[in-house]
Amino acid sequence: MPILNRAAELHEEVTGWRRHFHENPELLYDVHKTAAKVAELLKEFGVDEIVTGIGQTGVVGIINGNKNDSGITIGLRADMDALPIKEATGKPYASKIEGMMHACGHDGHTSMLLGAAKYLSETRNFNGRVALIFQPAEEGGAGGKAMIDDGLMEKFDIKEVYGMHNAPTIPIGSFATRDGAMLASVDQLDITITGVGGHAAMPQNCVDPILAASAIVQAIQSFASRNVDPMNSIVVSVTKFQAGNAYNVIPTEAYIGGTVRSLDEGLRDMAEKRLGEIVDHVAKAHGCTAKFSYDRQYPTTVNHTKQYLFVGEVAKSLAGEANVEMNT
Repeated sequence: MPILNRAAELHEEVTGWRRHFHENPELLYDVHKTAAKVAELLKEFGVDEIVTGIGQTGVVGIINGNKNDSGITIGLRADMDALPIKEATGKPYASKIEGMMHACGHDGHTSMLLGAAKYLSETRNFNGRVALIFQPAEEGGAGGKAMIDDGLMEKFDIKEVYGMHNAPTIPIGSFATRDGAMLASVDQLDITITGVGGHAAMPQNCVDPILAASAIVQAIQSFASRNVDPMNSIVVSVTKFQAGNAYNVIPTEAYIGGTVRSLDEGLRDMAEKRLGEIVDHVAKAHGCTAKFSYDRQYPTTVNHTKQYLFVGEVAKSLAGEANVEMNT
């Protein structure tokens, strides 16, 4: 892969930043130290304008090109937050913060964008402006929306935004992208089943919410296999099941939580309606009541055709056509 000499020279420095961020992870919007480090480095690079506090803790840096008669501002975006996971890698640069880890690679994303920032600040060999967008709260906090709601696009007159994500499943030096829907929407399920609690030795006097909740977990999986066209796709995942705190007591309530992911807005509508029906009817069949909440979180990430093709050509010029997967 042909690499610009100056970019290659930044490798050790970018690695150092990445390891610093990896050792010091922060969650969601509470990325104050990470954002401060980013702003400090952008200032050191000579970035023309640095704005902090967008979307609570987001950072934006503006680099002016050698020319600006195009009037175009292009956004380059990276995320900064980590995950609430205990690290067990044993790496010398492992997380120093108990229960937090950069397990999704945002430490790498932030460092990559900082490397681009340093290179672009030095060379400025472009017509227009580059907006460096460092986003908080990608891991479930809707930090991108918070920055947009805070006027990100209007304040800096950003016309297009490009971002990339590491992918351990593809070979080093390869790229993958697709036209249209790229990443699924994600919606959150919260279900509370209410029955009648009592002693485990006398179940006949109880209405067991655990039994009802167990049936609901199984029943909602039928939605994807029996209500959705096999040519489409949707994933329903139950990730939380909580009930009771004693060995000898049937509890009054059981709780189920999870997510629904799809690439189609129509499927989101169908999921909200059909899953609600399934939960209600299965709960009633077991003599229980159910409270069903369907919270729409993130929309589908959709790539525009023109920009998709442009990115593909750039990737091919760097990695070679054989190392670029289009419409994967």
